[in-house]
Amino acid sequence: MTSSLPVNLPSGKKGRVLSGARPTGRLHLGNYFGALKNWVSLQDDYDCFYFVADVHALTTVEDTVGLKKNTREMVLDWLAAGLDPDRSTLFIQSRVPEVLELHTYLSMVTPMGSLQRVPSFKEQFRARADSMNYGLVGYPVLQTADIIIYLANKVPVGVDQVPHVELSREIVRRFNGQFGEVFPEPDALLSDTPSIKGTDGDQKMSKSLDNHIELAATPEETAQRVMSMVTDPQRARRTDPGRPWICNVYALHQIFSSDDYTKTVYDQCTTAAIGCVDDKRALADAINEHLGPFRERRAELATKPKLVEDVLAAGTERARAVAIRTMEEVRDRIGFF
Repeated sequence: MTSSLPVNLPSGKKGRVLSGARPTGRLHLGNYFGALKNWVSLQDDYDCFYFVADVHALTTVEDTVGLKKNTREMVLDWLAAGLDPDRSTLFIQSRVPEVLELHTYLSMVTPMGSLQRVPSFKEQFRARADSMNYGLVGYPVLQTADIIIYLANKVPVGVDQVPHVELSREIVRRFNGQFGEVFPEPDALLSDTPSIKGTDGDQKMSKSLDNHIELAATPEETAQRVMSMVTDPQRARRTDPGRPWICNVYALHQIFSSDDYTKTVYDQCTTAAIGCVDDKRALADAINEHLGPFRERRAELATKPKLVEDVLAAGTERARAVAIRTMEEVRDRIGFF
């Protein structure tokens, strides 16, 4: 489906990508390998719009005292990881009020039944049936507004998030069907991302579970986190052979250590030639070596007090210009006076 609005793409770009992240402060390894690394690589081929999802954050965050600091810390991680303001549009969701207007209009064509079928809604409802707010119920509608107001046609997601993109496509079809073709139907842009479990060896890496390793942590902090990692429970003694295929330390070696050393770890673990303590020390060294350049860049960027503000101001100006043009068309199609 082709939008009636022109999409002004930079030369050589294949389409427009839109993604965002809640401002939770400094990012961890799961954030990087789950999304940020892919965001950086997409800049080569797509016109990328990446936003700080501060409005979305209000659905679950009760205390907003640290919101500004968390935004700055997260965007510093973005920049240090390689998001380039000259190649991507980095902006603040709440500074584009047009997206909230579009969210309202989209909510008028979105059946409650469609929202209730979203897997994440069911999970949230089971966890907080008595305290679930409207914003959480309507989260996919605002998410759809985030995507289509910039006429993005690609949304980088994991497999578990595909139902959200499918719902966005459904909402677009409903709106276009009622008011005329305005928006393109966005497609999920899937990527292969390694599964990053937390230091507990069980749950996904998460700040709320305190099982994470921050990208910007000091080498000492990283080592402390790694040394606390849960390993193979079968290894009750140093002389017991291990099962690296179920051990999260080995899983991280596969990401951060060389292929030769990872094979060595496998062989030595299965024969009890290496203990978990030495294995963890080697992993901590590998993680610190891998993140060294990132941490140096981040420290340098952090010395520029207005950098994040200037980057977000420029990106928000561009994003809002696109949103304003889109909403002029939307209001006209709806038939407002």
